[in-house]
Amino acid sequence: MNDFAIIPALDLKGGAVVHARGGARAEYRPIETPLGAADDPVALARALLAVTGASVLYIADLDAIEGVGNHFDVCRDLASALPGSELWIDAGFTNVTDCAFWLPLGATLVIGTESLSFAEDWQELRASFGESLVLSLDYGAEGRRGPSTLFAEPAHWPERIIAMSLDRVGTGHGPDVARLRDVVEQAGARSVYASGGMRDIGDLEAAAEAGAGGALIATALHRGAVGQKEIAAFERRRRFRSD
Repeated sequence: MNDFAIIPALDLKGGAVVHARGGARAEYRPIETPLGAADDPVALARALLAVTGASVLYIADLDAIEGVGNHFDVCRDLASALPGSELWIDAGFTNVTDCAFWLPLGATLVIGTESLSFAEDWQELRASFGESLVLSLDYGAEGRRGPSTLFAEPAHWPERIIAMSLDRVGTGHGPDVARLRDVVEQAGARSVYASGGMRDIGDLEAAAEAGAGGALIATALHRGAVGQKEIAAFERRRRFRSD
């Protein structure tokens, strides 16, 4: 049995951690959570990692994705404060120059298809940075976001892929398991991470059963629907099934 990675997600906008809901970024507001203050990303990141026991933290720099600034300094603070953790950062990367600016952080860069205009943009990035990149296949309510050939030709995919259902993030509607299964089937031996709509441990179980290697999660952690006890029980069940 391969380990299933539960990866906490942090969404940054306007200098604060926000509650992402349904992909309507203009409507995102500072998060209200028992885990910490929205204006203290480092404290919230530590709390999320403590709850999940994760070694990876996913960060979406929504200002950078929308082209209205960035949270480079905040991410630098996070990298400094969390030396034992791997940061996955999506900052709307579109080209090699964008990526090079963030490389000093030592983070794993996530390339979202919604930020790419052409499939050739991804090919240039992959030629420069290889398998160190994670490709996020982004979907909205309207369907695929980004160059269609990137979704249709798995040969272009790296070893790690996120199946990102932006329209389901923070909505409580649950993940799109059918879509996840389709991406997993196309991915072959690559690792696929589910994102969008994880409400509880049952949804994580469904993602694992669909063949995902892990899942990004945020709202359920802040609501307390998924905590240390639930994660420990989830991991025990998976170990038991593998014996």
